[in-house]
Formats: sequence, structure tokens, C-alpha cells
Amino acid sequence: MAYEAAENRYDDATGMHYRASGRSGLKLPAISLGLWQNFGTDRSEETQRAILRRAFDRGVTHFDLANNYGPPYGRAEENFGRYLKDDFKPYRDELVISTKAGWDMWPGPYGQGGGSRKYVLASLVQSLERLGLDYVDIFYSHRFDPETPVEETMMALDAAVRSGRALYVGISSYSAARTREAAAIARDLGTPLLIHQPSYSLLNRWIEGGLLDELEQQGMGCIVFSALAQGLLTDRYLDGVPEDSRAARADSTMTGLDDDVLERVRALDGIARSRGQELAQLALQWVLRDERVTSAVIGASSVEQLDTNLDALSGPPLTGVDRAEIDRYAVESGINLWAKQTEQ
Repeated sequence: MAYEAAENRYDDATGMHYRASGRSGLKLPAISLGLWQNFGTDRSEETQRAILRRAFDRGVTHFDLANNYGPPYGRAEENFGRYLKDDFKPYRDELVISTKAGWDMWPGPYGQGGGSRKYVLASLVQSLERLGLDYVDIFYSHRFDPETPVEETMMALDAAVRSGRALYVGISSYSAARTREAAAIARDLGTPLLIHQPSYSLLNRWIEGGLLDELEQQGMGCIVFSALAQGLLTDRYLDGVPEDSRAARADSTMTGLDDDVLERVRALDGIARSRGQELAQLALQWVLRDERVTSAVIGASSVEQLDTNLDALSGPPLTGVDRAEIDRYAVESGINLWAKQTEQ
């Protein structure tokens, strides 16, 4: 059936609100939908389409992709491009669509990722072809590349904007020092960096060690990913690792499932329950407690899971007592898969 967006998608009843990205004029929904998982061959297209429709109906206007999202690489962009054409074409100007380039993508020396002008701009052209778009709203350098001068990567992002293929540009998983360096170069080029996308959660608090302050100083927004620690901060693992879970898969990227971490997760779940919430809702509300965090990117494998996560926006305010209790258990837990990137 033809899709028509809900007329009340921007009403207060949806629970969605929008925050400015740093000192820019662009506002993003407090919760954005990421397509890292569940939008390749690992999920039915019917389910994918239902999740996207429901997200937009509830005020989610930002959809976050990357060239290598799948599986296989590129499939999430291909699928989203098809849904965009079939369902969301009339609403294109209501959407913020982002993609990234930085990790390995195609064979040979020019497709192995990084920040070279050759790779970054070629990847953007390929992403636009898969998406069926003339431009994306945000284009990211997906990671810092120690083998490429930062100037070259920033010049590639500048070229993406000047060519009309991107409206804004950002970076992901750069350290505070590298962010400062990149932001200065980008500003001199005339294409300021809009936003930074780092990992951040109750169990991975590295951005509090200087990055958030740097972003505030640079006027950049912050959109965090893996706020649920790839599912660890849900009720999925409270009793161990289910056989059908992501952590049980041979290709799992999840880390940190030791007894000490699981005890902290159970304690945080108890705090959430005492507030009438699920653990995932508390985890999302907590990362959004700082106004410098523009948005949190979530994944969803079902409409029900999406609704649960979006309902976090309607949770009771976090009190000082709540925060103090949470801080007893919200400590670094060795789960940051991107730590090496942020240390360069």
C-alpha cells in the first residue's frame, strides 16, 4: 500500500523534540535512526520498511548511513534508496540523510578506507548512486586516518560541499586534539565542520574527557552512537547471552560481557525499573542529559523495539539522586571498539 506519513508526526504527542547541531541552524531529532545493523540481507525488507515508516511517523527525521553498512557493504544504502523512492520521495525536504566514508569498501589500494581525497570523494559518488540522490545532507569522515594528512581529508569534505553533493560535513571517532586540528582547517577552507559522531554510553564515557568541551568550543554538534552498547544496555543480556542474540553470532562485534560488567548492567536495570523504565530507555535518556549532545543514533530490529526506544523521550526527569546512583555503576567497562581510533 502507498505510504502517507502521519499528519501528527510533529505534534508534541510523539514525544520527539529537536536540538540545534552546535551553533549551526540545523536541528536534528533527539533520537535518530541508524542503519548500521538490520538493513542489509539480515532482516526482511517488509520489517525494514515498517521500521522506517514508523520512525518518520514518530518525528524521526534523521536517517544515518555509511558506505559499508549492510551486510553486504552498500546494501543498507541500496535498500534505503529504494524505500526513499517508494515511500519518502514526497518528504525529501523533511529528511536529513547522512552517510560516511572511512573504512574498507572495495578491492585495491584506493578502496581500503582512510581519508584520501581519491577514496573519500569516490565513495561519496558511489553512495549517492546507491541512494538514488543528488546530495546527502551530512557527509562524514568516518575515522581519522593517520596515513593521510588531515588537510587532505578536510579538503575532500570541502569539495563535497562545493560540488553540491553534501550540504554539511562532519567527522566520527576523532580525538579531541584531532577534532581541534580538523575543525581549524575546515573553517579556514570555508566549510566548517557541523558535527562529530562518537561512541558514548553509560559504560563508555570517553567523550567526557575533553571531546565534549572541544566540540562546544568549536561550535560543533555531537551525535552519539552505540548508546545501548550494541544491545548490552537492554534487558537482552541480564541473564546471560541468548543463543539467538547478536553477541552469540560468530561475527559479533560486542565486547565486555564479563561478570563484572553484567553486574553493573543489572544494577543499572534496577535503577531503571525503580523509575518505571526499561534499561534501554534509561540509557538513552542519560546520554541526552547533556544539552551538548544533539542526538543519539539508535538501531532497531523491529517496530516494537523502535517504539520502546523512542518512548525514552517521555521518561521522568533524571534527578540529582538518580544521577548519583547511576554514576556508581556507569563506569568505563572496556567496551569501546573504537578506542584505538580516538587515541591517534
